[in-house]
Amino acid sequence: MNKGIFIDGHYVEAKRYYELFNPYSGAKLADVALSSPVEMTGAIASAQEGFYRMRSLPSHRRAEILYRSAELYRQQKEEAARILSEEAAKPISAARSEIDRAIQTLLFSAEEAKRVCGENVPMDAAVGGEGRYAFTIRQPIGVVGAITPFNFPLNLLVHKVGPALAAGNSIVVKPAEQTPLSAFYLAELLTESGAPRGAISIVSGEGPVLGKVLLSDDRIRKISFTGSPEVGIAIKSMAGLKKITLELGSNSAMYIDKSVRDHLLSIAKQAALGAFGYSGQVCISTQRIYVHQELYPEFIQMLSEEINCIPVGDPLDEQTVVSSLINARSQSRIISWVEEAKAEGVEVLTGGYVKDGIMLPTLLTSVSPRMKVSCQEVFGPVVIAHSVTDSREAVSLMNRSRYGLNAGVFTNDLIQAMQMGTDLEVGQVLVNDIPSIRFDHMPYGGLKDSGYGLEGVKYAVEEMTELKLISLRYQI
Repeated sequence: MNKGIFIDGHYVEAKRYYELFNPYSGAKLADVALSSPVEMTGAIASAQEGFYRMRSLPSHRRAEILYRSAELYRQQKEEAARILSEEAAKPISAARSEIDRAIQTLLFSAEEAKRVCGENVPMDAAVGGEGRYAFTIRQPIGVVGAITPFNFPLNLLVHKVGPALAAGNSIVVKPAEQTPLSAFYLAELLTESGAPRGAISIVSGEGPVLGKVLLSDDRIRKISFTGSPEVGIAIKSMAGLKKITLELGSNSAMYIDKSVRDHLLSIAKQAALGAFGYSGQVCISTQRIYVHQELYPEFIQMLSEEINCIPVGDPLDEQTVVSSLINARSQSRIISWVEEAKAEGVEVLTGGYVKDGIMLPTLLTSVSPRMKVSCQEVFGPVVIAHSVTDSREAVSLMNRSRYGLNAGVFTNDLIQAMQMGTDLEVGQVLVNDIPSIRFDHMPYGGLKDSGYGLEGVKYAVEEMTELKLISLRYQI
């Protein structure tokens, strides 16, 4: 299979290609365009024309395009899931779940397309403002540049494409090098659904090369990036006056209070899935667990048993939860972090090694907060557990992080829940849920090194529009 550059509503041949392989089986999947800066510039020019077409569409037409694309995904769910599973080594059940979420995100986007609006402004609230009627409107910002990661190659992409098109913008996408096929498939379905030429462009290739073009071209009015904090910080420093949204890293933590003793097994099951779903390659994977000391021994036993039952193997097997990591480099890094922790006295209760090419689900205890497996983002199948004396100690340890995306709190104490919700330095606090929870319509963004700006369809639409005030003076 040959995948060129998707531009102006169709594929065009690239000058160079790279080979794309399945991370689990090693089978070749496609030859994919290794686009050059010149080719990216051509895509931006197409997107500029596409923007003029998109902004001229009434909102009900933009909504109709998004509704149709959601329906096409419903009809072709198995094909879309298999593409995603093969390029990302994502278990097929998780791939189907991602398709379902992408459909939901497209539907939310279609609904938001019909309510992009402003508000009345009472001008006479200010002295001298009498005799004026004013209101605000939201207008599309222009061409959006999107840079997306490998771990959710469809739904995280739809979180950028859906709101961009709903608002009347066009979008140029640079997908992750390992997972461009889901992006191409989305562009095909949107075009089949009636998206105008140039509304969406997919330009595959090397991030550092193509990202610089998106950042330097004045026709790109907005950058939406999901990836590492280091790259995000570099983007923010180079973006100039472009609007930006950055969804970056995390080492999400959760606390289990003694008041939920009767629900401990259920929480252990949730924590295991939250830590090891898609091999922990999720920005809100449960990485740190803090347990009240009265429950700690019992919980650790339950959690260990749940982890040991997690199916490991071929991502196309219906039962698999943990499979290959995205590449050998990631696996080597994670193993080195675990070995470093073991050398400093950390106890390995489960996993900690590679079997048949797959990093096994790993549970660590006696971990110092300064160790990489605690203070950095592992982005792999590793979770650490700590015993704490109370919720105040838990908050202190949970906040001891450069990140602040999601946190989970399990408690039946309402006052404690509200206090922790206030004190935790994160963008989202989920009470009686693991931190690995995201619903596609909720505001979603991090503090500290976890991000800048908000996603979630309604909030992304606001980030991808310009607010304009119009004032009418009717008493001259």
